[in-house]
Amino acid sequence: MTTSGDRTTEDLRAIRLDQFIAHPPAKVWRALTEPDLVARWLMPNDFKAEIGHRFTFTTEPKKAVGFDGVVYCEVLEIEQEKLLKISWSDRKRADWTVTWRLEAEGRGTRLFLDHEGFDPDDELQQLSRRIMGGGWRSSHFRAIAALVDSL
Repeated sequence: MTTSGDRTTEDLRAIRLDQFIAHPPAKVWRALTEPDLVARWLMPNDFKAEIGHRFTFTTEPKKAVGFDGVVYCEVLEIEQEKLLKISWSDRKRADWTVTWRLEAEGRGTRLFLDHEGFDPDDELQQLSRRIMGGGWRSSHFRAIAALVDSL
């Protein structure tokens, strides 16, 4: 691992977050894998929890980073109530992976997110990493927790 200023190259390649959610993994898993629930906290989609399934998320375009509003994905790995790994691409500049890991913790779940594959030398990808890192942290984790509370 190399260092650039006070940041490591690894820091520039990934977003790594976790949050405790006061519900069991089965309930949190639903929020990550049921398409109508995923649409409520993330984006409209045609997701299916099947390895190899290709699907899209759709949202507002972000011209500042050359994003047209469509995220092309494929389910890469699934371990029921423990792991969901998908590819995440704009088919132009970004080919990332997003991995959700769930670990039982007391009466709840520790939810981990790894969004990986950002190019540390690409300014637009680094801008995307900062924007998405803030979104995952400030809104999506909260929205997942609120959704699970309502189930």
